[in-house]
Order: sequence, then structure tokens, then C-alpha cells
Amino acid sequence: MSLNNIQLNPSLLADLYRTSLVDTNDSLQPKGKKQIVSMQSATTVEPGPQAEHKESSAWKFLGEYKKSILIIVRYNNAPYLPDEQLNFLTSVLSACKLNLGDVAILNAANGHFSHKDLQEKFKSRFTILFGLTPEEFEMPLSFPEFQVQAFNNCTFLHTPVLEALEADKGLKGKLWVCLKKMFGV
Repeated sequence: MSLNNIQLNPSLLADLYRTSLVDTNDSLQPKGKKQIVSMQSATTVEPGPQAEHKESSAWKFLGEYKKSILIIVRYNNAPYLPDEQLNFLTSVLSACKLNLGDVAILNAANGHFSHKDLQEKFKSRFTILFGLTPEEFEMPLSFPEFQVQAFNNCTFLHTPVLEALEADKGLKGKLWVCLKKMFGV
């Protein structure tokens, strides 16, 4: 499946992820789930090995983080990311046989995050930086865009912002090559 051919409309996305996005209504809390309250909203996660380090996090994120994949974006005017970029990112994840339940999307505009702090809190296996460089993420190494880089028990990738990827077929192709390498699709 090609990233260029995936089309999901907003109502389909809402139907697909109606229970896996952020739920801020305490009375609707499903049995057997833990609620994590962070800066301004709550995230519901399944109990499991990742639950303990998510509880200690002071950062809000979108998704359930079931496969230890951390996605970091920077959007000043959105809690996580704008709807258009969320739709594009969801289609990219679908092409990799992933969904929002598998990842945590963290908006760097909501606070100062270094790679060391996030690795300590999330212990991610994969970290993708959309529109952030390793230097901005305070990593002790530098690597070019679209280079899959292993460091400190995590695989990193940094790319241009989602808008640029969506608009440029060449960049989209480079992203796809990297994601296939990272996730074995």
C-alpha cells in the first residue's frame, strides 16, 4: 500500500478512534483502565508495562503508546497537532500497520523536552521527530534528515514538518523508505 493512495475522511477517523483518543470524562472511565492526568487533560491507558512510566510523566500526549513509539511534533496553536496533519499522520501510521493506539504524540510547543528526559519517562523504542532536529531535541549527536539512527536503545528519525511531507511526493517517498526500515513493513 502506498502512502500516496490512502484517503481517510474525518468521520471515518472519528469512527475508528472514538475510544482510543483522549477521554476527559471521568464518569465514562472504563473498568480496568488507569487515568493519567497531566498538564491540562487526561489520557486513558491500558494497564501494562508502559503504564508505570506514563504515570510519572508530566506531559500530555495523544494516543495510547502500546508499541513504545514516540512521535514529537511542534505546533504552537494546537494541543497536539492540527486536524489536517493528524489525518495525514494517521494515514502514514495505517500504511505501517499502526494506529493512534500504538503511539504517543507529544507536542514540543507545550513545554521544553530533551531526549534524555523523554527517554527516561517514556523509554521509547522508536522516536520520530517531525520538524525538530536532533540538536533542538538536545541529543548529543547529529544526523541528517531521513537517516534512521540507533542511539541509547532507541531508533530515531527526524524529518521535515508534516505539511512539507504531505505536499512533496519525493519527501513522502523518503519517509516511507525510513518507516519500512524502522517497522519492517
